[in-house]
Amino acid sequence: MNHQESQINFQPKPYMNPYLAGIGLGLVLLLSFVIMGRGLGASGAFSSLLSAGMEKISPEHVKSNEFYLEYLGDGTTSPLKDWLVFEVIGVFAGGLLSGALAHRIKKDIEKGPRISNFGRLAFAFIGGAMMGFGAKLARGCTSGQALTGGALLNVGSWAFMLCVFAGAYAFAYFMRRQWR
Repeated sequence: MNHQESQINFQPKPYMNPYLAGIGLGLVLLLSFVIMGRGLGASGAFSSLLSAGMEKISPEHVKSNEFYLEYLGDGTTSPLKDWLVFEVIGVFAGGLLSGALAHRIKKDIEKGPRISNFGRLAFAFIGGAMMGFGAKLARGCTSGQALTGGALLNVGSWAFMLCVFAGAYAFAYFMRRQWR
């Protein structure tokens, strides 16, 4: 038996039905409101981690900055105990577990033929940084705006999502050219 024969060839499992996934996400959002009293979001977790780190590095700067104080509270509990931090850890762990069970974990950079690996990663980093900056300006990330705000029938959240879809649709033509 050679090396190739000894390896088991796992085929990736098909993706979940998107309608069932949407219903599942809606139920998670409902449970979030029932159990925690608030909706889902991710940017608050990163702000809590940033605030806790900055407090260790420069406590006097943190005490004079309203942004950090918002996440540190009265100082009696650690912002790392914020449930959003554990939500984001759970999302990462759940995605990793799901990918492993579906045999979809692999080292690969998905990109079009006209861009280098470095270029693709650079644009991904720049896009992620812009999304993070935009989330702080909007006082909430896409998941908080779309899922939580939309579920609460917040007009601003619905306007945001309509603009996201319209912008993505308008920009798709230019992005498709990069993948050909």
